[in-house]
Amino acid sequence: MKSSIHMTRRRFVLGSLSAGAGLSLGVLPALELSAGHHGGDVLDEVNAWVTIGSDDSVTIRIARSEMGQGTLTGLAQLVAEELECDWEKVTWSFPTPGDNLKRKRIWGSFSTGGSQGVRSSQQYVREGGAAARMMLVAEAADQWGVPAASCRVEKGVIYHDPTKRSLRYGEVAAVASRQAVPTEVALKDPADWTIAGQPLKRLDTLEKLDGSLIYGADIQLPEMLVASIVDCPVMGGSLKGFDDTKALKMPGVKAVVPVKTQTGTDGVAVVGTSWWHANEALKQLNIEWDLGPNAQMNDASITALLESGLDASEAFNGNWEGDVESALSDAVTRVEAIYKVPAQNHAPMEPMNATARYTSERCEVWCPTQNGEAALAAASEASGLPIEQCEVYKTILGGGFGRRGAADYVHQVVAIAMQFPGTPIKLQWSREEDQMHGFYHPTTMAKMRGSLDEAGNLTGLHMRISGQSIIAGLMPQRLVNGADFVTFQGVVKGGLNPGMDDHQMCYSIPNLKVDHAMRNPAVRPGFWRGVNVNQNAIYLECFMDELAHKAGRDPLEFRLALLKDKPKAAAVLQAVADKGAWGTEDGLGRGLAVLYAFGSYVAACAEVTVTDGELKMHRIVAATDCGTAVNPQQIAAQVEGSFVYGLSAALLSQITFDSGVVQEKNFDRYPSMRIKDMPKVETIVMPSGGVYGGVGEPTIAVAAPAVLNAIFAATGQRVRTLPVARQLASA
Repeated sequence: MKSSIHMTRRRFVLGSLSAGAGLSLGVLPALELSAGHHGGDVLDEVNAWVTIGSDDSVTIRIARSEMGQGTLTGLAQLVAEELECDWEKVTWSFPTPGDNLKRKRIWGSFSTGGSQGVRSSQQYVREGGAAARMMLVAEAADQWGVPAASCRVEKGVIYHDPTKRSLRYGEVAAVASRQAVPTEVALKDPADWTIAGQPLKRLDTLEKLDGSLIYGADIQLPEMLVASIVDCPVMGGSLKGFDDTKALKMPGVKAVVPVKTQTGTDGVAVVGTSWWHANEALKQLNIEWDLGPNAQMNDASITALLESGLDASEAFNGNWEGDVESALSDAVTRVEAIYKVPAQNHAPMEPMNATARYTSERCEVWCPTQNGEAALAAASEASGLPIEQCEVYKTILGGGFGRRGAADYVHQVVAIAMQFPGTPIKLQWSREEDQMHGFYHPTTMAKMRGSLDEAGNLTGLHMRISGQSIIAGLMPQRLVNGADFVTFQGVVKGGLNPGMDDHQMCYSIPNLKVDHAMRNPAVRPGFWRGVNVNQNAIYLECFMDELAHKAGRDPLEFRLALLKDKPKAAAVLQAVADKGAWGTEDGLGRGLAVLYAFGSYVAACAEVTVTDGELKMHRIVAATDCGTAVNPQQIAAQVEGSFVYGLSAALLSQITFDSGVVQEKNFDRYPSMRIKDMPKVETIVMPSGGVYGGVGEPTIAVAAPAVLNAIFAATGQRVRTLPVARQLASA
């Protein structure tokens, strides 16, 4: 154990971001769980994944984060399926990243993002459930003196039919861990699943409904104080000074402290007996800022920077076939269009928060995080304590969307707590702070050029992306010869970068070039739900629609002809067209979009009308082939939720800058879709088996282009710059 934790903080955090899913199934001593839920009075660990109570309650440990996407329930289903327990007796708990480190990362990665929560851990969590079942059966067989192969399990009861004997899991769990750990396990065929693959209710829903589920903002500890913070309003600026005379005289105020961290934070926090007291006092501080070099940045300067990349001679190639320039020069018809999408904030319903308790010997943090190991590394780095003297207790997240993969707020709360040794400090950001200091989805532009022959066939396509690189901004060590291949999600060339093969372009085009002119404004970039497939799908699918109409061809037929080498893509597209009544003359404008991303094939067909400039979205039919469906109901819910998120961005929201300062400081200027404006969403889940594709992110990308193409069908007007709001001309 000692050798497993002797590493630098930097080495640990990099490892936690890139570690693979491999692990060994060990029989390890029971540990005391510090957070989560459990059944019966006695919890006996069978292996790292399963503890069973004397009352037969089964607690499944979930290393990944739950932020509304259903990963917790999906992973529990996979473990329970192989365990063959009674699902009605299943609950869950979160192991801690500190325990994971001590146990040689037995639970694998704690990172939850990139639609990887289920698909990158499904193999080893199923093996964990199967191994636990085999150990329980082996123990019962030993007690009976019979071969384990002669026993069977049904809903947590082990039977030996020849002698008509049975034992409940709860009766053997206490000693099952003494059994030899299986070195090989046989996993069930998904065709035989009875728990996984079923539309079961989520394990966390009831507690959400009755208000008992604990989020980070709900943490309460004895003698806890609460902090509110304000950082320099301009990225790269710094705190020059402040006058806290008025604030310190206000009720409930304990202290005013500067907060400067390794992540670039340079601001000031008020610590008080309640957040309201702290935040009110924060408003009374007379703060002087050095706004730094980015105080002149505005939307115009960012747009000019992006425009400079549209025709730049140097760019990184992400996909190419043939000679696109010759195809364009020889074209009977050339089509050209420029698209632009704005910056976006994650804006989760629960603003950033964390609670920390620091002493010279230990630093503990309670927080909603998408990466418990990165949060642990942040606690160690901020406190200066070795990792083995730190711990993070993960809570349910009130939204993440990629934002809580960062740990800047952990650095902040530890820095504040270090000034109050032994006293728990809860840091709660205001909505304004959350809006102004995010990791923003970059604004990008694309210049699209296409060539058609006399028969209306697409002979060449050039897609020039100009914009910021998230990888360059957050983890430049992952650039490949300077290129950010994540930029090409959904349009990348297969085999170019093995890590991107589940984001390939579906269309077969004889002459093709997709390249990226990297243009990085002074804005902190971040992984925003779906990341780069969102804008890439808009650029590609809207332009495909333009090409089809210019060629005088049906947009469905035009696409299907180019999908001859991707039958699964063609299948989801045809499915939404059929159910969406494509080709019907009923006064509705219809639009299509199709995409392969995160290992899943997705498509959408939108139905809209536009009356006097007012858009009405009536219905969107969505199809998803994610390979293996762990919970069809959760897939449908994720499609619906992703459409709310994606359409909010496309139609309503944007982050703008003036004098370096974010202008959308609250939901009055950064709105979300209202229930009355949402279209009816009909989901077709059509798993083809084999792989485990993503669910939460690929579907978000097809909603916006399908609606934009439907707007054109309804009005004849192309919208190429987002958000859509107020761009539609009166009909």
